[in-house]
Formats: sequence, C-alpha cells, structure tokens
Amino acid sequence: MRRLPRDPIRLVSSYVPMSSAAIRGRFGRRSLVAPGGPVVSLTTFGVRARSVHLTLASIGRGSVRPSRLIVWLDDAALVSSPPRGLSRLCRRGVEVRLCDDLGPHKKYFPYVSSIARHRVPMVTADDDVLYPPRWLETLVADHGRHPDAIVAHRVNRIVVDGAAVAPYERWGRATSERPTPRNYAVGVKGVLYPPAFLDLLRATGDGFTDVAPGSSDTWLHHCSLRAGVPVLPVVTLRGAGFWPIRGLRPSPALLDQNVRAGRNDRVRAALWSPDDLRIVLQDHWDAC
Repeated sequence: MRRLPRDPIRLVSSYVPMSSAAIRGRFGRRSLVAPGGPVVSLTTFGVRARSVHLTLASIGRGSVRPSRLIVWLDDAALVSSPPRGLSRLCRRGVEVRLCDDLGPHKKYFPYVSSIARHRVPMVTADDDVLYPPRWLETLVADHGRHPDAIVAHRVNRIVVDGAAVAPYERWGRATSERPTPRNYAVGVKGVLYPPAFLDLLRATGDGFTDVAPGSSDTWLHHCSLRAGVPVLPVVTLRGAGFWPIRGLRPSPALLDQNVRAGRNDRVRAALWSPDDLRIVLQDHWDAC
C-alpha cells in the first residue's frame, strides 16, 4: 500500500503555485526581463527541461525582474528544439544557450567565462523550485547593503569540533549577518554573486573539473574563502514559499553523493590548505 504524504495539506497546496506558474507561462505576454536587474543564470537537463518553464515564469513574475534570464544546456538538440513551454518563454526574453557538460557548474561558469569584465551581479537559481515574488528583490536589496558580499537565501554555517570541521551533515543554518568564513552558500534557493567575485571566478578558471566536478557549492565556498569574500544570509524573506516542482526528484548525484555519501567533505578536504582550515577555525579572516 502506498503511504500517504506526511503533510497532505502542503502537498495539495503546492500544486496551486505550480498551476499559477503554468498559466502565466502559457498565457502571459509581459517580458520576463527588464533593464537594471541582475543576470539570472541556471541550467537544466533531460526531462527537467520540460518543466523548467515553471521556474522561469515564477522568476519573471517577480517584483524585480532580471536583465537577462539564461538557461544553459549541454544538449545541442534541446537548444535547437527546446520543449514547447521553454520555447514559448524564449519569445518573452529567456535565452537558451549551449555549453559544455560541466555538471552543476553549468549554472554559473558558462556565463562567468563569457563576460570579459563583469559590471552587474549574477544570481544562480535551481530548475526544480518555484520562487516567491520578492525573491530577486530581497537579494538585490541585500546586495545594495553589502555590495562586496555574496548573499543567499540559504546559508549553512560550518560546525567546528575542537580543531576539526564537523561533517557536512551536521552543519546548521546561518542566521546572522555577521561576516564569517564559516558561512557556506547553498544554491537551491538562489545566490547573488557580486561583479568583482565573478571576475575572480573567471580568472580562476575551470580547475573544479579535476577536484570538484560535482560539488559546485563547495568549490564556490572555497573560492570565496580564499578571496576573503563574506557570505551572508538574506534575513528579510524568512518563511516565504519556495515551492518544489512536484514530480521532480532531487538528483541522486547531488543529494546522495554530496551529502549522505560525504563527497562534499572529501572535496572540501582536498581543496583546503592548512591556512584555509586555520581561518575557519579562528572564525575570521586575517587583516590585510
């Protein structure tokens, strides 16, 4: 016998925003982009390409719209002939671009490497989430208050056990805006990266392909740690509905391998130098 969901009310209510996004995607006419906003970059693959238009419609209906809304695909056939829902949104400003297969790094690196000098921030999004109307507005507002920081809707705080870092599964949520090298941005709810950090990523290149091919969050935290760029949580949108797109399962490669099988911990250990560990343990960056 199939088990009932633990929270049937939440399950049923999650279909309301999905239906709303589908209607806006099908019958909406307003452009999903507007001058002055940040660039929003994401990727999708396989069957998810058939539902990514729901995510895009939710982003484009926000109180702040992106200046560009880019979907990166490593499948040339999908780029030349995207699914109907995605194709329809291309007429409203969505860009579908071809890139190499870089795993989760597809959501940011093809854009980062395509711009010689970055002048506007970039926000990454996931393809299996419906974003609330003030999602981008709050990221942009926090960027205005902290222009040199990375700001994210979900930030984990690294847990320290004596002279060692605890396993990733034990890390909790960061709730303070105090800058600390122990803050670790998680991409699922959206992360804003300032232009100077995008230039740094471009200059750093694709070294992640050797040591962190499936761990984009860990690689990006490593880059921010080395550069002394703080990661701060957005605190003004707590409790807002980040609804999952029903029918899509989290990628086993990202959930099982990165978290449960400890890949994030192994990648972190390979990336960090003794100085990186010292900075995290002492919980502040050295003075310049």
